[in-house]
Amino acid sequence: MTTAERLRPLADRLPAVRGRLVPNAPLARYSWFRTGGPAEVLFEPADEVDLAEFLAALDPAIPVTVIGVGSNLLIRDGGVAGVVIRLGKPFAGIDIDGTEIVAGAGATDIAVSHAAQRAGLAGLEFLRGIPGTVGGAVRMNAGAYDREVADVLGAARIVLRAGALRTLAACEIGFSYRRSALPPGSIVVGARFGGHPDTPAAIAARMERITAEREATQPVRTRTGGSTFKNPPGSRRAWELIDAAGCRGLRRGDAMVSEKHANFLVNTGHASAADLEALGEEVRRRVHAATGIMLEWEIERIGREREDAS
Repeated sequence: MTTAERLRPLADRLPAVRGRLVPNAPLARYSWFRTGGPAEVLFEPADEVDLAEFLAALDPAIPVTVIGVGSNLLIRDGGVAGVVIRLGKPFAGIDIDGTEIVAGAGATDIAVSHAAQRAGLAGLEFLRGIPGTVGGAVRMNAGAYDREVADVLGAARIVLRAGALRTLAACEIGFSYRRSALPPGSIVVGARFGGHPDTPAAIAARMERITAEREATQPVRTRTGGSTFKNPPGSRRAWELIDAAGCRGLRRGDAMVSEKHANFLVNTGHASAADLEALGEEVRRRVHAATGIMLEWEIERIGREREDAS
């Protein structure tokens, strides 16, 4: 690529699509923290073929970032370079196939749990407690209430960075705690989950208990990103370590460690992404000083810091 080509705006150097390309697109609206800078270009594909063809024609040097509903995401204030791909409504379909639920990557985990309940398929109730999308849940092996995606996933459909479509059985993905070993740069576009028959009423009752427990113990009606840190190996959970280190209620500007659940960061007003990330790092330092354990971020942090940040 010549110097002149590199200096052209990114949007002018991208392949044609049937979906939507938006230069300098605000991303804060897609983060539950409601903070963060813009995408250099936001791409919302029309369908998985549109996505695959775009990736096949895209310069491999251009960075690609995928986002969902932003429930477990911190977008830094300087925005995200390259192309940010958001899998929206065309990827949100949910179908029932016997005792399996087939869902697009843009479908919410909560919607999948409700579809399974209506179909009388048990085993996916835990998804009611995960406020994200199927794509993110597969990629990070999301879990709650002693269950995780690896327990119920049959197969995932992905698009490789070079544009090829592929279906992987769950045993080919290599799951571990809050991790998967999907091919680098691949994008999950759909998944097939297995359930087992039960009465819709019994399934609904279990889901209601999950909802009630979340409401009682988590700051679900605030601007938060869900569980901030992964539980470390051993019997003590991240929130217990954070609490023991005296971090419950700790603040940095409008960023705060939740009083209700110490493993949640909350934007109480106009916190920047830098405030939230710095607060998280302070929590990690204090927990390490108190216990010798360095907590690992569970929230995905993307993008670059604002250039004028100190």
